[in-house]
Amino acid sequence: MATSKKQAAIGFIFITMLIDITGLGIIIPVIPTLIKELINGDISEAAKYGGWLTFAYAITQFIFAPLIGSLSDKYGRRPIILISLFGFSLDYLFLSLAPTITWLFVGRIIAGVTGASITTASAYIADVSTNENRTKNFGLIGAAFGLGFIIGPVIGGLLGQYGARVPFYAAAILCMVNFLYGYFVLPESLSKENRREFSWKRANPVGALLNLKKYPNLIGLIIAIFILYVASHAVQSNWSFYTIYRFNWDEKMVGISLGIVGLLVGLVQGVLIRYINPKLGNEKSIYIGMALYTLGMFLFAFASQSWMMFVFLIPYCLGGIAGPALQAVVSQEVSPSEQGEIQGTLTSLMSASSIIGPPLMSMIFYYFTHKEAPFQFPGAPFILGGILMFVATVISFYSLRKQ
Repeated sequence: MATSKKQAAIGFIFITMLIDITGLGIIIPVIPTLIKELINGDISEAAKYGGWLTFAYAITQFIFAPLIGSLSDKYGRRPIILISLFGFSLDYLFLSLAPTITWLFVGRIIAGVTGASITTASAYIADVSTNENRTKNFGLIGAAFGLGFIIGPVIGGLLGQYGARVPFYAAAILCMVNFLYGYFVLPESLSKENRREFSWKRANPVGALLNLKKYPNLIGLIIAIFILYVASHAVQSNWSFYTIYRFNWDEKMVGISLGIVGLLVGLVQGVLIRYINPKLGNEKSIYIGMALYTLGMFLFAFASQSWMMFVFLIPYCLGGIAGPALQAVVSQEVSPSEQGEIQGTLTSLMSASSIIGPPLMSMIFYYFTHKEAPFQFPGAPFILGGILMFVATVISFYSLRKQ
């Protein structure tokens, strides 16, 4: 592929990821309201269903991501990306028309299968990158996530005022436009001679996790990363439900607050980290970042006014210096030929944490907010999140001491 074509292709993948993540972000502020409508229940019960909806999406994605990745190695990236985009569009339409809660579950399962497009988009970037620009190109995925989670929830919050289903129509249209754009613009990145035969053995998620046995000295750090991912669901899976329950926020306010979260995460991971990490080094970045995460969680749990949530986002989002430093330490311990494999394994771990985190955190929220609760304490998931973050810090400390 010629250089100008490669640049155009990377631009397209960036736009694809951006539209994908924006579509996902658009529906976040209205999910609690839609669930409440469908189950005729309160926000406490809606949270319980919300956790299981994320579980349905995550477990499907966990199972299908390696399969979709292997199919793209055999048939090329273009057809897989286009099928994913088309599937996503149909899924949002399906969700917008859902007459019962069961339909929402079916829709999330379809999205879990097609949502593996992020894996294929990453492989596409690997195909068209050189060693010189690989890191920069992969940085675009992070940038697309950050931007998508700023734009999506804000649009979703504003559209949600016209009805809980309106943002779903918007997400469906976005994905269909993306599909058409890809159909006419996106070139194939994987040449025929670089394709490999499909193998079921390599296409299963358990195999990826079993690979960890090859890196005994990394086990501690990888366990710490996994616990960190699970703990972060106290915020990710719980934010909308907690703020609606505790402060009576509407969709617009939830959307704006999530937009600010996206902006702060983008600033920390995209800008600040370039100056902080070289000064502190990886090890100190890990300890300080984890400590800030822990502090942020405990502060959220006891917030009594709306404005406090915005102030407490500052220490919490500054904790974002820990994740990339942990990943850097892990990748330094692995040979160049195994980088793809270890990154794939970390992605599988992230998916696995999304199977455990959302139902765990939303069930705790439900337990402490429903009518027969032993006592009312909506901040309980943040307390658990803070404790888990602290455990992850201790495990990281011992692992790094050993190394």
